[in-house]
Amino acid sequence: MEEREKLKSRLGFILLSAGCAIGIGNVWKFPYTAGQGGGGAFVLFYLLFLIILGLPIMTMEFAVGRASQKSPVKAYQALEKPGQKWHIHGIITLIGCYLLMMFYTTVTGWMLHYFYMTVTGQFQGLDADGVSGQFTTMLSKPLTMGFWMVVVVCAGVFVCSRGLQNGLEKVTKVMMTSLLIIMIILAVNSFFMDGAKEGLAFYLIPDFERMKQIGIAKTITGAMNQAFFTLSLGIGAMAILGSYIGKERSLLGESVNIAILDTFVAITSGLIIFPACFTFHVDQTSGPSLIFITLPNIFNHIPLGRLWGSLFFLFMFFAAFSTILAVFENIISCGMELTGCSRQKSCAVNLVLIIVLSLPCVLGYNVWNWKGFSIFGGSVLDLEDFLVSNLFLPLGSMVYLLFCTNRYGWGWKNYTTEANTGKGLKIKNWMRGYITYILPLIVLFIFGFGIYDKFFTN
Repeated sequence: MEEREKLKSRLGFILLSAGCAIGIGNVWKFPYTAGQGGGGAFVLFYLLFLIILGLPIMTMEFAVGRASQKSPVKAYQALEKPGQKWHIHGIITLIGCYLLMMFYTTVTGWMLHYFYMTVTGQFQGLDADGVSGQFTTMLSKPLTMGFWMVVVVCAGVFVCSRGLQNGLEKVTKVMMTSLLIIMIILAVNSFFMDGAKEGLAFYLIPDFERMKQIGIAKTITGAMNQAFFTLSLGIGAMAILGSYIGKERSLLGESVNIAILDTFVAITSGLIIFPACFTFHVDQTSGPSLIFITLPNIFNHIPLGRLWGSLFFLFMFFAAFSTILAVFENIISCGMELTGCSRQKSCAVNLVLIIVLSLPCVLGYNVWNWKGFSIFGGSVLDLEDFLVSNLFLPLGSMVYLLFCTNRYGWGWKNYTTEANTGKGLKIKNWMRGYITYILPLIVLFIFGFGIYDKFFTN
């Protein structure tokens, strides 16, 4: 039997896992959901749920992957008892990964398109309305969006085709290091903007009166969902990375390191964006387009703005692309294990498949613009986002949770033995009651309230 490929270093594992977590959930979704959630209060609850929800479930995905030494589609079969059906979720995780990529590739293409427009000076001289118009124009052009989506898919599959160490690990190390450096520089620059004090106060100081106006339950549930979305839990994206590491380090300790990096990028994105919102009088609750309207306005008004703008959108692309690489690796590895084909053949098939599956999102803003999508937010992307964020992530997390704590699954003892192997923070036995009985109820609440909020309010 061919020995399973391993990551070369611990740093490679942490950066690759953090890269999977760091993406649209941080640089695109977190700032505007924080704005919609009232700012500081949302951030406070987000950090809380990251610790009490995200960390335990992340260790479970890693543990399932490391113990089984398989991709998510085969991992349950290696660990479950004879006759059990947990492995059905393995197929569902693969479907979830495809569904996530059906819109993630398009939005990553937006980042790349904005990098191109900034480099070529297409934002120079435009006012806020002009910048906003560029976003609307892009959405109306299926060929433009389709082109960048294909570029993203081809680049992602090419990196994965190079293998684990020479492709994913090597590229992710460079991207993540560059991303962190440029974000720090841009955040420091934002502190000197005219609206910095007001923007940072909105963002960082909890205002519970504002939270009451928005809706306490809505803010809390939004923070819960964001904690799930940002860590990419429930669809096996972390499990595949767990299968590529050794037993030298405990999984809770590694999960904490990854969550810290993920949170740093999410918080820093807000530090860049909110001072700009209050400086240029842009509505901080304006949804996904916030980043495509606010940021070009920043760069139009600072020295060397074209240079910094180009770098920023390049590294925004890096942040989203790092998630694509991890999920592509999951998809490609599942394909190899299901069919027995080579990495190159799985890459070739998935290249075509992911491009085709991504087309509805591209066309959903123009050719296939349909009023029926309004209940989800207005487009195919919103429907796909709803399915991933509100169904696949919470329900998938629930399956991992039950599998790792229930005696009819893998069980608490097997899970904690695997998670605690190696140096670092350990899962303690006093946590068992919370993780086994309370955490599933919280996850069920997230799922139920997300459905209620989408279909039975407003």
